[in-house]
Amino acid sequence: MKKFLVSAASAALMFQSVATFAQEAASPVDTPATVVATGSEAPAGPALWKLSDEDTTIYLFGTIHALPREVKWFGGSIEEAIDSSGSLVTEIPGDSINDPASQQMIAGKAMLPTGETLRSLLDEDQRVSYETAMAKLGIPVEAFDMFEPWFAGMTLAMLPLMKAGYDMESGVEKVVEREAPETARREALETIGFQIDMLDTLPVKSQVEFLMSSASNIDEVSAMMDKMVAEWMEGDADGLAALLNEGLTDPVLAEALLYKRNANWAEWIDDRMDDPGTVFIAVGAGHLAGEKSVQNFLTERGFTIERVQ
Repeated sequence: MKKFLVSAASAALMFQSVATFAQEAASPVDTPATVVATGSEAPAGPALWKLSDEDTTIYLFGTIHALPREVKWFGGSIEEAIDSSGSLVTEIPGDSINDPASQQMIAGKAMLPTGETLRSLLDEDQRVSYETAMAKLGIPVEAFDMFEPWFAGMTLAMLPLMKAGYDMESGVEKVVEREAPETARREALETIGFQIDMLDTLPVKSQVEFLMSSASNIDEVSAMMDKMVAEWMEGDADGLAALLNEGLTDPVLAEALLYKRNANWAEWIDDRMDDPGTVFIAVGAGHLAGEKSVQNFLTERGFTIERVQ
């Protein structure tokens, strides 16, 4: 189950461009997913942090790229922070997600060399698990044969969520983009190309592990994602970290998907603190929770991080 979290959480919380592909592939359903926060009290709201000095304030907000339509979270300190910000910073440019050139780039990177197939990279047990997952989703087992394991793994992790009612248009980035002041400058920490190259250059062994995480737990994807969203809605960063990051048993995956990027973003924030103004940074919630989070790297650089909400 922990290994499953690597693919499901990473796909759902980090890579919007592939989530868009998955949403287009998923068939509509009549009954959307229901996310219920644990505990008897109303959700405290997603966690928000800030660091500041005499002339600069930077907010850190963890996002979920796709949410059920009925999940309501915007308001309070989050709304106030966005309204006060002169810059909105996301992982990738918001207007690049549906760019045809980006989708073409992804398709090109995801393709295996001619004469090689995805299932030829799997041993017998892995192939049975993979084909069983495809059958449960109603997808022909040969549908992803031309694709590399990282792409098939992310798509398998996303399709059950899309079919369960998780929607990109209800995702946090979409809401933040709509609610941020029109005058706020839009910036990004990475590009789609960077994120796809990061996955595309993973060792085949790590890619296959990523794929099998999704395939072997296909029935639990939606329920586990509901649980993650409940932790996020309560602002329980420690609980979310336990779900998201403890399953990163592959050090190659952990370094590539989280730790290296978190360190890079902390350096970017450090540099940005030299410029006056207020900045709202919205990145995947997994980056702001657990070991080697963005906050941990900022603390190592001497910054004090304050929990706002």
